[in-house]
Amino acid sequence: MSNDLFNEEVWEKAWKEDPHSMANRMKRSGVDMTRSFDDKAEVFNREVFSDAGRHRSERIIGWIEGQGVEFDGMSVLDVGAASGGFSVPFAERGARVTAVEPNVPLAKLFKANTEPLNREQERVSLVHEAFEDIDLAQKGWQQAFDLVFVSMCPVVTDWDSVERLLGCARQFCYISTMAGDREHSLVNEVLPLLGGQKNMNGPSDMAYLLHLLYLKGYAYESIVTREMKTVELSPDDAVIEVMEMLKHHRVEANATARKVVTDYVRSTYGDGPVTVSQGGRFGKVFIRLQDQNMYTRKSVTGNNVKG
Repeated sequence: MSNDLFNEEVWEKAWKEDPHSMANRMKRSGVDMTRSFDDKAEVFNREVFSDAGRHRSERIIGWIEGQGVEFDGMSVLDVGAASGGFSVPFAERGARVTAVEPNVPLAKLFKANTEPLNREQERVSLVHEAFEDIDLAQKGWQQAFDLVFVSMCPVVTDWDSVERLLGCARQFCYISTMAGDREHSLVNEVLPLLGGQKNMNGPSDMAYLLHLLYLKGYAYESIVTREMKTVELSPDDAVIEVMEMLKHHRVEANATARKVVTDYVRSTYGDGPVTVSQGGRFGKVFIRLQDQNMYTRKSVTGNNVKG
């Protein structure tokens, strides 16, 4: 077996150079992640705060609480907070939340969604900057938060970016990314019309993240699941969503492609709604920075145990 399997430097370099990492895929596609939600922020926000969206958030928060996290009185840094789908339930549980969101439409929605929580006292604050541009020492964020929470945010690009996140955490850090390619039924329908092909290799970031956490001696728990959901979109919103995703399939999102997609959606779905099945495999990792023992509910065992 090659010693490279246990060589941290080899894996750090490989992550930076891997063409299938999310950062390199985005660069190749010409996607500016601070602007990628400009045209779909409203649709995204409605989905996040729908009953189904709330249920998905509660499942993830429930998994974190199952690791022994008690949000009441906890300080949380929510990186890539979007419109507040997690910041709101964190604050409702009694946490003090600092959120980072650079996208302008999402930041406006975030402020509207969190305004009721701040009426008596500020429980949620928003930093409208890209996390990678923030001077952590100047902000006083080094080891400043009980939990650093990063859900599906493109700020996780390599090991250096992970160390920036871990450096803000005192107790816990949660990171989730894709663990395979994103699945989207409408994209699969139109790709053959545009000469595109389904990606065979999904983003590789979760594999590098888990292996480097292992090599560097961190204590963590991880889970990889396949999660699918069905959403209904208007024809216009469906076209916008497909055009955004075409870039990841090496199809130029030009006027010709837009006409093909628009004609297909209109002829197939009429005035809508357009029912889309979307999702994929997702990886979640929960990193313990202080008490690194396996957490066991006291109500079950009477105390925490090792093993």
